[in-house]
Amino acid sequence: MTVSVAKIAIDLAAVLLLALGIKGLSKVRSARSANGLAALAMGLAVVGLLIQVQPPPVAWLWIAIGSAVGGFLGTLTARTVAMTAMPQTVALFNGCGGMSSLLVALGVALVPQGESLMAPVVEAVSIAISVLVGAITFSGSIVAMGKLQGWLSTPAWAQTRARHAVNIALAVAALIGLIATVVPIAGGAQADATAPIAALTLLVLASSLLGIGVTMPIGGADMPVVISLLNSYSGVAAAAAGFVVGSQLLIVAGAMVGAAGLILTKVMCDGMNRSLVSVLFGGALGGTAAASGGGGEYTNITSCSPEECALTLEAAERVVIVPGYGLAVAQAQHVLREVTNLLEQHGVAVDYAIHPVAGRMPGHMNVLLAEADVPYEQLKEMDVINPEFPATDVVLVLGANDVVNPQAKKDPTSPLYGMPVLDVQEATSVFVVKRGMSAGYSGIKNDLFELTNTSMVFGDAKAVLGTLLQELRELGVGKAAAKV
Repeated sequence: MTVSVAKIAIDLAAVLLLALGIKGLSKVRSARSANGLAALAMGLAVVGLLIQVQPPPVAWLWIAIGSAVGGFLGTLTARTVAMTAMPQTVALFNGCGGMSSLLVALGVALVPQGESLMAPVVEAVSIAISVLVGAITFSGSIVAMGKLQGWLSTPAWAQTRARHAVNIALAVAALIGLIATVVPIAGGAQADATAPIAALTLLVLASSLLGIGVTMPIGGADMPVVISLLNSYSGVAAAAAGFVVGSQLLIVAGAMVGAAGLILTKVMCDGMNRSLVSVLFGGALGGTAAASGGGGEYTNITSCSPEECALTLEAAERVVIVPGYGLAVAQAQHVLREVTNLLEQHGVAVDYAIHPVAGRMPGHMNVLLAEADVPYEQLKEMDVINPEFPATDVVLVLGANDVVNPQAKKDPTSPLYGMPVLDVQEATSVFVVKRGMSAGYSGIKNDLFELTNTSMVFGDAKAVLGTLLQELRELGVGKAAAKV
């Protein structure tokens, strides 16, 4: 078997495994094995590339060192990052993908590796796009990670219309750098045609600043949309890098990631009743929330103890749990599972209402509840569960805020207006477990807290659920089933 045939066979196997992996990620039950298939596909891709390139012996040492360091950091990250930090971790990984594509394109542009198999124009455009999109992805993802981690806030200039002029100027500068990069490479008759350093420098700087300028104003509930879009960008940059190095597998994988990220972005925008343009150019939702509506002090708040909540739950026939970011912060999913087990043994029907962006990322709550072995059939999407709230006795809101705010449907002046939310106020009784009266991630006052059928149970979610579990046991909830 020749080297080229072996390379094609390995690439084909890797593409098939990657497609199967992506398909498996659509279901919770197969997600773990699907992730393994995708990782195996990427490993095969590396092997195939090494077979094709056949690097000198000394290079193998650096490849081994790089693989060991990358593998160690990846394993360390997977084992230590908390579930609450998953959105910023995804943002960081997107940035790493963008940076990789950027560096690969820069390497080929500055140090051409022999005769290219592509037409000069195709190679030049691929390099320029990889640099442009890779730089935007890297800088934008780092800003998104910093904002989610609380290291960065929205500066004053990013909340003014002047930011549009700045971003347009940066986009024009990036376009000039792109054209100045493409022309010399495309026009070079020799294989060693290189891009002018000044043009590449302009392209890298303008693109990087543009990524910062576009992402910095974004905040509040819009941040998950931006992360999803940056994920799509990282795929586009990788596909362009695939053209640069002549890797069909990288082109296919990058195109898959780019398309999947774009579809997810569209789904999230539809779920929040927002357009992508309004997200990108509206920006600064959190920073302008108080000024544009939705502010004010709370009045007529009713609070209760976990004991009172337990008495209501004991008498209920149907209960819906609304998990949110606060549940993830408290790592209370296992205690919650014990509480719902008791209720189910008592004959209470229990479901979980999942908002598309609950926990700040799509699928965040699904993964969290899967850790506690919550049956996937009990997780109900917003469109399914909303009509069922009027027939629900008790809703238990655990650390969720913006996704249950009635302002989104009733107050046209609210920054949340138009965003689909869970209609928990339609239930007979609503208990909101929350540490205090602080605003949610968007900084908007929640009208749900002032409704007559809402009671606040103040405290850490894990501590409140622990007390609730004890009270239910003392009431004898689930005891009859345990004897059977």
